[in-house]
Amino acid sequence: ERGYMKPKIIPKQEIIPSYDANAIAIKHIEYYPYEGTYSEDEITPVLISNILKEIPDGIEIYLFLDPDGEDDWLEVNCDGEWISLGFSGDSGQDYYCSYNPAFADTADQIDKADFSDKSIYTDLESGGQSPIPKIQAITDIEAGVKAVEYFIRTGALYPGIEWIHECE
Repeated sequence: ERGYMKPKIIPKQEIIPSYDANAIAIKHIEYYPYEGTYSEDEITPVLISNILKEIPDGIEIYLFLDPDGEDDWLEVNCDGEWISLGFSGDSGQDYYCSYNPAFADTADQIDKADFSDKSIYTDLESGGQSPIPKIQAITDIEAGVKAVEYFIRTGALYPGIEWIHECE
């Protein structure tokens, strides 16, 4: 297929750049399904702190760099056992998700797998409907929380976990 690029793995880095622990780069927040939407002036340090504390207990939330909540977002999906992070930018043309190398050999099976196949899929669902494969989720919840905080503070992807990049 012309224009299709093979997904590229972005390895994790040992050294995390320092950042301002009080900065807030995100401009819009939406909980899924309907637990609240926050615009830029409602995004407070207390709200950020609460979100970060909530993650290990289970959360599905969208964190936007776009004040209108239409583009450039990180989807955070966690059930306490798995956490999956997906960044969608450039109107969905640019997509990054957390990557779990332990499940690299399942990549070719994802398209034809039965969603109930727990050797390939987590119990997480993106947007309440699309099952998330294990290759796109990690079990190190603490690292996942750090990745979410890094995105909130910097608007960038956390270099302390592996990502896979797909673009159209």
